[in-house]
Amino acid sequence: MDDTTIPQDGLDDNSLEANIEQQDAIFSSRLDLQPIQSAIQNIESAIRSVIVGQQEMIDLLMVCLLAKGHALIEGVPGTAKTLTAKLLAKTVDTDFSRIQFTPDLMPSDVLGTSVFNFKSSDFDFKKGPIFSNIILIDEINRAPAKTQAALFEVMEERQITMDGVRYKMTEPFMVLATQNPIEQEGTYRLPEAQLDRFLMKIEVGYPTEKDELQILRGFHGDSAYDKQNLENVQAVVNASDLEQFRKLVNQVQVEEKLLLYITQIVGQTRNNKDLYLGASTRASLALLATSKSYALMQGRDFVTPEDIQKMAIPVMRHRIILSPEREMEGLSADYVIERLLQRVEVPR
Repeated sequence: MDDTTIPQDGLDDNSLEANIEQQDAIFSSRLDLQPIQSAIQNIESAIRSVIVGQQEMIDLLMVCLLAKGHALIEGVPGTAKTLTAKLLAKTVDTDFSRIQFTPDLMPSDVLGTSVFNFKSSDFDFKKGPIFSNIILIDEINRAPAKTQAALFEVMEERQITMDGVRYKMTEPFMVLATQNPIEQEGTYRLPEAQLDRFLMKIEVGYPTEKDELQILRGFHGDSAYDKQNLENVQAVVNASDLEQFRKLVNQVQVEEKLLLYITQIVGQTRNNKDLYLGASTRASLALLATSKSYALMQGRDFVTPEDIQKMAIPVMRHRIILSPEREMEGLSADYVIERLLQRVEVPR
């Protein structure tokens, strides 16, 4: 007898099809993902009208946006880091400010300062550019340590304390910082405490030959190609929509065995001969939040091991420090994390 004619589990083909349709109906009724899927598509289309390639950077920035996190974007000059951050801000109908970090920048230039009011004979606090919704910090490693330290409180607690008074940030609040890994003259390395406050570090490489050819064709056909497209980008979501999408992220399901999987992955960095410093508890929380956001972007209301693996490198690459021996061998943090993921048993 042909095995293919035997119904599996006592169900014929019609019963199997009905069962699948019933499961699909149950899945689709958990969360209404259509609004967020449309919003993500519209944001990506708006960015794509200007940016060619760099799909991973765009995806990871949207993960950060949904997960209420800050992003550190690192790449050589001319890879559209700043432009992509500006475009993302334009697609969200909120306030935007840009701060160019320089060696002479003071903390008061970022946070604000108290100004004496002669009429009231009192000091008034004049808010700095950090009081916005989406803040682009260009070349963050060019400011000295005291200016970088001014970001500690606001990035973690979403508030600043000035003259004993606390000032809360208005949601959404997101810091997008760029830095150049090559040119180190006149720069100040970000301390580990600062790096840990970034939800993820996004590394941007050169475009592919195909993408670069498309860029050249665009500029060759129209010398104002980039400027015109940038001005045409309009907001596609508002603050209220974004808040609703973030609430959906909180409802994404994560099984207990996947929580253990995240714990084991981060724990491996703390007992690893290749590393001088392992990832903090913030890494575990960040891996959970980004995995839930990424799953939602894929149209699912549950996290899979593949989501966690996808987010592991951008979430942990800036939170670990290689041992001197591994640095001398030329190993990268990404390589160590990839090997680490291979050693941890994947739950099924």
